[in-house]
Amino acid sequence: MTSDNLPPPLPPFEPSAAASRDYVGPPPTPDDCNMAMLCHLLGIFSGFLGPLIIWLIKKDQSPFVDDQGKEVLNFHITLVIGFIIGAVTWCLYIGVIIIAGLAISNIVFSILGTVSASKGIAYRYPLRIKFLK
Repeated sequence: MTSDNLPPPLPPFEPSAAASRDYVGPPPTPDDCNMAMLCHLLGIFSGFLGPLIIWLIKKDQSPFVDDQGKEVLNFHITLVIGFIIGAVTWCLYIGVIIIAGLAISNIVFSILGTVSASKGIAYRYPLRIKFLK
């Protein structure tokens, strides 16, 4: 294969306004990114309690942490509702599938949120009910 057959190289990735996913505040500082990243990451291990504590402490100091904290809390409150439904339907065996799917979704989406927040890009969970706006 010669170099004539290769496609042109892709331009370097630059986050655009669309990549910020509805976040319109000031650009986040590295500390804001770390706190937002911690919100997403703590959601894996502590449910909504860890992100709630960080959000309550930092929401007035950082618009980015406020935005991402609300996003994490909405997702984890939705997960709690899903886990309750899974527990109620456990005896029908569909609850096992529901709980397993929710546990995997929690890990995968929280890791995606953690990586996105570490780059300063607002992350939106695909499966959530907006309780906090």
